[in-house]
Amino acid sequence: MKGTSVILDQYKGRAAAAFIEDGKLSDFLIDPADQTIPVPGAVFRAVCDRPLKGQGGMMVRLPNATGFLREGRGLAPGQPILVQVTGYAEEGKAVPVTAKVLFKSRYAIVTPNAPGLNISRAIRDEDKRDELLEIAHSVMEESEYGLILRSICETADADEIAEDIATMLGDAEGVLSAEGTEPELLLDGPNSHLLAWRDWPTPDSITDEQGGFATHEVDDMIEQALVPFVRLSGGASMYVEPTRALVAVDVNTGGDTSPAAGMKANIAAVRDLPRQLRTRGLGGQITLDLAPMAKKDRQTFESILRAAFKHDSVDTTLAGWTPLGHFELQRKRERLPLAEGM
Repeated sequence: MKGTSVILDQYKGRAAAAFIEDGKLSDFLIDPADQTIPVPGAVFRAVCDRPLKGQGGMMVRLPNATGFLREGRGLAPGQPILVQVTGYAEEGKAVPVTAKVLFKSRYAIVTPNAPGLNISRAIRDEDKRDELLEIAHSVMEESEYGLILRSICETADADEIAEDIATMLGDAEGVLSAEGTEPELLLDGPNSHLLAWRDWPTPDSITDEQGGFATHEVDDMIEQALVPFVRLSGGASMYVEPTRALVAVDVNTGGDTSPAAGMKANIAAVRDLPRQLRTRGLGGQITLDLAPMAKKDRQTFESILRAAFKHDSVDTTLAGWTPLGHFELQRKRERLPLAEGM
């Protein structure tokens, strides 16, 4: 089945969204089972608790959790501060937060701490950029906050863009004008349906009727994403297995015994790796135990790896090779692991 489609439905009693591309599950989002945990994008009034000496960070108190603010210099214990959740907390660890609060939607991002009107660099048509600046000025003319218009604005309706800017501006003004000194949730983060609308590209079709997952066989695709084994082209395979410390990816050549078997298996693995990590909700440290290949092929492999992650929606850093010949990645933990969410 060619093309792209978005399926919005319930899974295990919770809101979930699936992005299907050419008949494969390309992305999957699901609300956490515990509705009380802070979700990425949520804005809190936090209270500074204690500084972490030597790290420059600050532990902060949230309504029902503890947060870790990496940029904590200049803050004092007991001081209230606005923070935004940047990812899910690992078990037994504090919730990661930032003081650089953003109000992000499908078309607009309002930036209270960074004034100025900016258009995505991906929009290169000067006439379109001028048109978008006019829309931005018409809505933001009396505001001192900054604004970023996202690349999807290039093909969007002007009224929808203006409405989106106004909504985000209203959220920002409401949060920043809130009074109080105790920890409080000021703006909840997006659920899976809203996050899909905000961040996914426009699909060829959208299905939001009840039972859509069963109709489009999404349930079966989710079950496949819960299994470590992944079949690759040419008889190769890989295992994607999360542990407490890291995500281990083991690449195997299968029955191919040709001299180029290792390189072919590794290329097939990394081309599919971003999709596998997205659908499984995996992040943190990722270690690739690759099939044997010559050191002279490493540069080519890295180029293909870099290209595979170039358009991935989750920030991923290519850390490099270890002395044992493994390749390491560092990926932002902004998804709830699928297996944990089940």
